Amino acid sequence: MIRKLYPYRFELFLFSQITILFGSLIIPGDFFEMIMSPILFLINLVAGIVLISRKKRLMLFFIILLIVSGIVFSTDLFENNNSKFLAFLNMGTYFLFYVIVTFEIIKQIWETKSVDKNVIFGLISGYIALGLISFFICLSIEMAYPSSFAGLNATIDQPQLFTERLMYYAYITLMTIGYGEIVPVTTLAQKAAILIGMIGQFYLVILTAIVVGKYISRTND
Repeated sequence: MIRKLYPYRFELFLFSQITILFGSLIIPGDFFEMIMSPILFLINLVAGIVLISRKKRLMLFFIILLIVSGIVFSTDLFENNNSKFLAFLNMGTYFLFYVIVTFEIIKQIWETKSVDKNVIFGLISGYIALGLISFFICLSIEMAYPSSFAGLNATIDQPQLFTERLMYYAYITLMTIGYGEIVPVTTLAQKAAILIGMIGQFYLVILTAIVVGKYISRTND
């Protein structure tokens, strides 16, 4: 089954990422954040397993991460204890997953001989994964040091859905747009904003140069 899905690994991973980012447009409210969002993250983890399925040890490690995340989600769903330890464990699991999978995407793009749709999908997936890494960094900072970001409670009707705003802030910072309605106010949060912006720029410049170089080389041949 995994062998049949492997040629479509980048498409599957990208589609699962898009559902995480924009699923709340279709299923808004608490139900998406409490139920659907964790499920979509688990699906994205499964897609990541397909992405690295040719590396057996790494695949086994991702399966362990999937089990850990599944246990944390089930515990939160049925016991509803809002444990900070479980929250940090879950964030650490996904942070580790996205760091590894982003590195693997970059490596696969680096080693490819020609530019095709898989390379393009891989580039997009890698950039979205960087945004999710940024999101988990910001979320960890906010949970460890509350009020590190000003402007998270700007919405009147749903003040509790601050994770949606943190994800928005992470991507806006990664893309160096910075509208300014959410602002890092602590030193740690400000350093994180600098790091996120630098990572976004390095990714775009370096990976784009690699892909363009491969395309020109193929055209000349």
